[in-house]
Amino acid sequence: MGLFSYFVLFFIFFPCTYQLQTSQTGVLQQLRKHLEYPSPLDSWENFNGDFCTLSPTSHMSISCQDNLVTELKIMGDKKGDREFHGFAIPNQTLSERFSIDSFVTTLARLPSLRVLSLVSLGIWGPLSDKIHRLSSLEVLDLSSNFMFGSVPPKISTMVKLNSLTLDGNYFNDTALDWLDSLSNLTILSLKNNRFHGKFPDSVTRIVTLADFAMSGNELSGRLPDLSSLASLRVLDVRENHLDSELPLMPKGLITVLLSKNSFSGDIPVHFGDLVQLQHLDMSYNSLTGIPPPALFSLPNISYLNLASNMLSGPLPDHLSCGVKLGYVDISNNRLIGGLPPCLASDLDKRVAKLDGNCLSIDSEHQHHESYCREGRKGKKSSRGTVIAVLVAAISTSVVLVVLLAIGVLFLCRRYRSRKMLQQPKQQDNPPSVDCSELITSARFISQTTKLGTQGTPVCRLFSYEELREATDNFDKSKFMGEGSTGKLYKGKLENGTCVAIRSLAFTKKYSMQNLRVRLEFLSKLHHPNLVSLLGYCTESGGQDDSSANKVLLVYDYVPNGNFRAYLSENCPEKALKWSDRLAILIGVAKAVHFLHTGVIPGCFDNRLKTNNILLDEHGIAKLSDYGISVIKEESDKLEAKGEGQKSSHRKNLEDDVYNFGFILLESLVGPIVTGKGETFLLNEMTSFGSQDGRKKIVDPIVLTTCSQESLSIVVSITRKCITPEQSCRPSFEDVLWNLQYAAQVQSTADADQKSDSPSQS
Repeated sequence: MGLFSYFVLFFIFFPCTYQLQTSQTGVLQQLRKHLEYPSPLDSWENFNGDFCTLSPTSHMSISCQDNLVTELKIMGDKKGDREFHGFAIPNQTLSERFSIDSFVTTLARLPSLRVLSLVSLGIWGPLSDKIHRLSSLEVLDLSSNFMFGSVPPKISTMVKLNSLTLDGNYFNDTALDWLDSLSNLTILSLKNNRFHGKFPDSVTRIVTLADFAMSGNELSGRLPDLSSLASLRVLDVRENHLDSELPLMPKGLITVLLSKNSFSGDIPVHFGDLVQLQHLDMSYNSLTGIPPPALFSLPNISYLNLASNMLSGPLPDHLSCGVKLGYVDISNNRLIGGLPPCLASDLDKRVAKLDGNCLSIDSEHQHHESYCREGRKGKKSSRGTVIAVLVAAISTSVVLVVLLAIGVLFLCRRYRSRKMLQQPKQQDNPPSVDCSELITSARFISQTTKLGTQGTPVCRLFSYEELREATDNFDKSKFMGEGSTGKLYKGKLENGTCVAIRSLAFTKKYSMQNLRVRLEFLSKLHHPNLVSLLGYCTESGGQDDSSANKVLLVYDYVPNGNFRAYLSENCPEKALKWSDRLAILIGVAKAVHFLHTGVIPGCFDNRLKTNNILLDEHGIAKLSDYGISVIKEESDKLEAKGEGQKSSHRKNLEDDVYNFGFILLESLVGPIVTGKGETFLLNEMTSFGSQDGRKKIVDPIVLTTCSQESLSIVVSITRKCITPEQSCRPSFEDVLWNLQYAAQVQSTADADQKSDSPSQS
């Protein structure tokens, strides 16, 4: 009877297990069909095995438990514009046959899904409310698609969600009053959509929220009191139309991004109590008064941007700056009086942007004090003027109201008819433009001129005699090294400024006019994590001044060596712990992202390697040797046209991501011997998958100073950066986000460890 019972159980349960697995497999193949057979899923074609055993790639992964799919991640590459039945819709979206409702219905047949990530797949249409059937979901990421309309309120029933990301779509809700129903939510990211109306008050009731981003939308009105969000660490509401005074903030905030709104009033004093704050950006608002002195001395603040507001009055002489403060921007306000010693960048070596005020310092970029005082008087008297104007406007409006009503009715009718014929256009980053294509064009020159109006110093033309004297005739004692971009010397100018001088040689004569335009452009690339180009000197090698075959570039001198020297193998006694390495990597990623997207044309192929990351006396990372490709491009490349050139541009963009991946890798395992990199990737990267494997290859100092979650985040983004397939590599924005998140996780782990240590002792 025992053997018979065994066979009965076998035949009862075995078919069920097989049928269940077959059902899940069929659903996955249907999803592939719905998505119109995207290239990331090519491995599914004619696959008859167990999908749970498929090896994950950088653009596709499946995880299972008990023969049920629990995680599904797919990343595509869909972008562009095309016409569809008179509508302007994104190109390479799924075709007009695609039904998002049918697609979500099929997805709902995977009820055990806990993680769902469908990114850049061209999914378009209003998101079906059937998505709520995936009631086990903990992570939902539908970013960089083309969904529009409302976010289905039924998502509020998905109470297990702890991460919801809908970035880069076209959602245009005005009411998200159900968000607080997601009681376990820790990450909510709705960036770069078309949300409008008031800020959703329901966000203030999500007590578990740690990371909230809603930048790049059309929110207006007030920002509510956020002090009840005790877990909030990151707040990003940049680039909206919020116009209230600044509210109370939770004390645990690490990053606060409020720029490019219309916030008004004084900066509240309580901002000086945010002791965890590291990055604060309030630029491009209408803030007034004197900034609270405590902002500058916060113990963890490293980046403080108050530029382009209406701040006025004198800064206190006794103002002190925190030891980690590396970048301060108070430019384009109405500040007067003397400059506190801690903001004198020539003394403290921190970057301080001061132009466009009325400070009594020796600078051609300060206004006369009367300019700032008149501005303050004008502000005080403006209230009476506003009242008088309002009275006149109200009186006049009685006469015009009928005509306006007729006009409004006409416009509304016309607007509705146009709305029926339009579809949301794609929200992509500005198109990448090859430097060589525009280097001599009027557009390039106009952009250089525009940069020159921002108060940055003009690129200085040094004489050869001046630089020869600064280096004692290029003496061997001043020689700092030689790389692929030429020899490097340390110099000291006549005014005592220490500089680094790099010698570049060209294989043939170079147009001086073209060269000057390029150098002027590079000299205006100012970022706290870039080594600034101060000027240059040319040697023509002959009598003709119209061309040159050698140039000397003069940079700020950064005193504390390069990043590679602070990795364990080379300098074990000074090796950096994990949190310090993350801070350096974040700084460099910010610099590269700025080079890619912050200027027109973007600068790519930036020779990224650990040797070119320099550290100043505060440990702040400064990227050197960027933009050399802008100077040294061959003349025949300038004549390149068409698709070949665009492909080359994309390759340069991907090369920066790939090379940064090796910087990440060296940060994890220590310096990689030249030529070892590719072999290491092929033979050793699989070791990152387990803790035992990591112990064998990861730098011991990293292992002893990191949290496993923080380390895993960086390992994951490293894999994506150095994947051989260019189209699968992440953007620098994605890289930067992951690094900042890893740093946030590490900071929390460090804080928890410190709070536990007294009880353990």
